[in-house]
Order: sequence, then C-alpha cells, then structure tokens
Amino acid sequence: MKKPALLIIDMQNDFVRHGAPLKVEEADRITGNIRSVLALFREEHLPIFHIIRVHRRDGSDVELFRHDLFRRLPFAVEGTKGAEIISELEPYEGEFIIRKTRMSAFMHTDLDLVLRTMGADTLFVTGIQTPNCIRTTVFDACALNYQVYLIEDAVTAKNQEIHRSNCLDMASIGVGMIRSSEVRRILIS
Repeated sequence: MKKPALLIIDMQNDFVRHGAPLKVEEADRITGNIRSVLALFREEHLPIFHIIRVHRRDGSDVELFRHDLFRRLPFAVEGTKGAEIISELEPYEGEFIIRKTRMSAFMHTDLDLVLRTMGADTLFVTGIQTPNCIRTTVFDACALNYQVYLIEDAVTAKNQEIHRSNCLDMASIGVGMIRSSEVRRILIS
C-alpha cells in the first residue's frame, strides 16, 4: 500500500441528526466507529477527506429525480446548519473537504486529482448511505483503479436489507470488506 486515504461520506446534520429532513436512522450507530477510524488516520498523519453534499438554495443543482423532494424538504443547503458536518467528526485543519452535488464523490469534484497528486492508491470508505453515495463512490473508485476497503461497521443505510445486499454486491467485485477494528492491522501491513 503506497498511501491510503480515508473518505467520510455525507456525515452531515441533515442526514444524521434527529428530526433532520433526510435522517438515516442507523447513522448514530456508526458514528463511533467512524470516529475511531478517523482518530487512527489522524494519529498516523494520513489523508482524510470529508465528502459533503451541498446544494444551492434554489435547488438548481439537485438531481432531476429529487427536485420534488427538495422543494418539499430542502436538504444540505449551502450555508445552513443542516449542510454542516456533524460536530463529532468536525474536520481538523489540513483535512480535505470535498463538496459534491451528486451521489459519487468523484463526479464533478477534484477528489481524483487530489488523491492522485498525493499518490494515494487505497481508499477506506465510511459514511452514509450504502446504496447511494457509498456505492456510487466505491464503484467509481474501483473504475479509477483504487484499491477500496469498505468499513462495514462504519457505513449504513435507511434500509438494512438493502444495505446488506449492496455490501454483498460490492464484495463480489473485489471491494475489501473489513471492520473498523481491522483498519490498524491493514494500515501497518
């Protein structure tokens, strides 16, 4: 492994906090595991990327299939508390924040450019939600020739059956499926 990097996807108030417009019920359950992986990457001085979804107030950059939802229930609106990263995972200076408007962290962002510039070849993926932003980011990472580890106890979805099915599907294409307790061993091997 040349240089690993950590991706923390969509751990924002509008998706995690109680009463949030698009609350993922299981998000609270994985926050502690993400924190432990985040602490390890900080301890090892490895690159950390906070991937966040941020939209214009008028919704002009929201996917067409989500326009009605956004009109009824605006989410991740630029400049609002809801678009902010949850306080438990607040970025430190020097950590990267990648803003996206689509599910994949690679689509129309500079994530790939920054990763390649720093020589990263391996991604550890955490966050929400498995069938959408996690899956599209993982598939794009695989297509771009990154080695990918999905930290199973640090990702989740609104529906656990769909979550498990997506994890199995990602494993079937060669994504490494690990637990947060295994990350240290993999980093030092």
